[in-house]
Amino acid sequence: MSRETKSPVGHVVSSAHLAKSDLPELSEVEFAVTMANNAFQRWITRCADAAGQPGMAPMEVLVLHLAYHRERPKTLADLCLVLNVEDTHIVNYAVRKLQERGLTETGRKGKEKTVAVTEAGAALCRRYAEIREALLVETAAAAGFDRADMSRLAALMRALSGSYDQAARAAASL
Repeated sequence: MSRETKSPVGHVVSSAHLAKSDLPELSEVEFAVTMANNAFQRWITRCADAAGQPGMAPMEVLVLHLAYHRERPKTLADLCLVLNVEDTHIVNYAVRKLQERGLTETGRKGKEKTVAVTEAGAALCRRYAEIREALLVETAAAAGFDRADMSRLAALMRALSGSYDQAARAAASL
């Protein structure tokens, strides 16, 4: 089926009442994002389990990998910004849980709290990467997903996140 051809069953959405709009394709995207987000969160927690840290929440896994990114400490504000999390308490709670596991440590950069991974946290990130490569990357590569399409999809999702943020600000002013 070509990209221009509509599905014989119509738009695949979770909320038909929201698809009755000038842009029903947005409802398709929302449903796909919901499914992908849930699958992604399930994946990252199970991969962390397999890497040796069972019971981590999805936000803990995300914060750990971001704190390990480029192997330098991150401020709490940077973690929130990159993860697009408005409520700092959510990220701060994840940091505290990671500290309790011995995976991160906090410090200070001026008045700002910083988060860095410990050697145990770095080892977990490396083991997670090995498992990810074997179970996810190799499978996705074998499925023949086009790399350029994946990059375009990522760019589209980042752009859409900006639209959602702008709409959220507008809705807050109503």
